[in-house]
Amino acid sequence: MKNCKEFVFSEKKVTVYFDSLFFDLEKIIKKGDAVLLIDENVYSIYSTFFIGWKTIVINSGENFKQQSTIDEVISSLIKIGADKTTSLIGIGGGVVTDIVGYVGSIYMRGVNTGFVPTTLLGMVDACIGGKNGIDVGIYKNMIGTIRQPAFILYDYGFLDSLPEIEWSNGFAEIIKHACIKDQEMFQYLESLSFNYFRENKIALQALIERNVVLKSKIVQSDEFETGERKLLNFGHTIGHSIERMNEISHGHAVSIGMVCATIISEQLTGLKKTERLRLEDLLKKYSLPVCFDFDKEKIIQNINFDKKKSGDDISFVLLNKIGKGQINKIALSELTQLILQLF
Repeated sequence: MKNCKEFVFSEKKVTVYFDSLFFDLEKIIKKGDAVLLIDENVYSIYSTFFIGWKTIVINSGENFKQQSTIDEVISSLIKIGADKTTSLIGIGGGVVTDIVGYVGSIYMRGVNTGFVPTTLLGMVDACIGGKNGIDVGIYKNMIGTIRQPAFILYDYGFLDSLPEIEWSNGFAEIIKHACIKDQEMFQYLESLSFNYFRENKIALQALIERNVVLKSKIVQSDEFETGERKLLNFGHTIGHSIERMNEISHGHAVSIGMVCATIISEQLTGLKKTERLRLEDLLKKYSLPVCFDFDKEKIIQNINFDKKKSGDDISFVLLNKIGKGQINKIALSELTQLILQLF
């Protein structure tokens, strides 16, 4: 295929096929050697795409990213007769790729996986980096592994059926990448608009590829999140708690979490207020919220079970300035006081 890149990680080389079509999947793997795990919404729109493939259709939404779904998927794989030579291919958004990555890492002690992301958030973030897992109650991604897929295939045509909220969800992660690592991309996003990228496919494809490369390079430098990869959690510590406690979309929760992190950054890193206001303006420009009336006490309680917690401290991502994130170890007692002062 004409536009592909390879990223080498500790145990696997991941081939990323940009500017492709779903039907190119047959060039990568034979139908008889794969099982497709598909989001029910994607299946209902594109069911004719999957004729001749072995399929498992799962419920859509974060509420189904839990152990009972994993058990159902594994039971279905057994009924299909999937073995060590079978590849499990996830077709959908971040919930699907998380589930496929996790099942692929444990089924028969590991089978090959591949992803065909169908949402903007999935394309620029969720399917990249090998993180996968499931939620336990209100606690996000509490169980999982880090294991890279064999390939990722991008068919931008899936975005044509994307509802507006999923577009804004994706831009939350794009803006996050710009905040922590790419000031030029931040300025580029400021100069354009939400509708521009929805209507200009060439510009959108280039933006997606830029984000894939940015995140992949960060993960290559720190695959198992002992250092730089933690930057990718910008906005997520508070955002994840808001998401699960209030059942709002991931991108919207991360958007609020990023604003919270910049307010805290003003106190801890000396981030200028003008930089925070720039971020808020950009988030609003891409149809994302910048404030939310959440229960601070419950958010603090939830953060006490965050995976980034270590003893009485937590790794928290702050900004020095737009385009430069930093990882701070903050005492939970101090973070508690900072959260209570928000908004």
